[in-house]
Amino acid sequence: MQFLSEALQNYITDHSGDEPSYLTELTRETHLKVIQPRMITGHYQGRVLSMLSKIIHPKQILEIGTYTGYSALCLAEGLPKNGQLHTIDINEELVDIQRTYFDKSGLGDKIVQHSGNALEIIPTLDIVFDLVFIDAEKKEYLNYFEAVLAKTKSGSIILSDNVLWSGKVIEPIEKNDKATQALLDYNERLKKDPRVASVLLPIRDGLTVSRVL
Repeated sequence: MQFLSEALQNYITDHSGDEPSYLTELTRETHLKVIQPRMITGHYQGRVLSMLSKIIHPKQILEIGTYTGYSALCLAEGLPKNGQLHTIDINEELVDIQRTYFDKSGLGDKIVQHSGNALEIIPTLDIVFDLVFIDAEKKEYLNYFEAVLAKTKSGSIILSDNVLWSGKVIEPIEKNDKATQALLDYNERLKKDPRVASVLLPIRDGLTVSRVL
């Protein structure tokens, strides 16, 4: 489902900040070498993530779902000199391409890669995160949320991606569509959870911003 015309989407992108050249290169390499390249964050949403991070100015960021590293690089733009971003992905085959572009960006020394199951890794991180970005297995969103909430503080921001799921959240659910049902449950939880205040933004495939109370 397209919420805006392609022409209007292009206008929005063209009138937002330019992406760094290494992100353009990363996008090209992702489309050439990696399956499901549509999963990459992309120029416009990347600039949104960068701006949010710069506004929040977090010392510690946690990302669940690295893919080829585009969103991590955008989020890392808001880190102070002594800041750090921990990013987790279950696909070990993507580690090298991630690291190549992390180092090419000049932000590599601030980014720590983790490979494996996020729900197993998060409890081992003895860190309080100022900013969290959730963009991995949709059926685990509720579990990710509970896991990261335990690693945040009042004022921390949790970003949840793909919460509109190509518009499927307002369409009849197919019998075996567990991902859409999981996102419906997740969106309802964020709306009602007294521990956070949330707003769902119609950015790309839907981005919810939640502030820990």
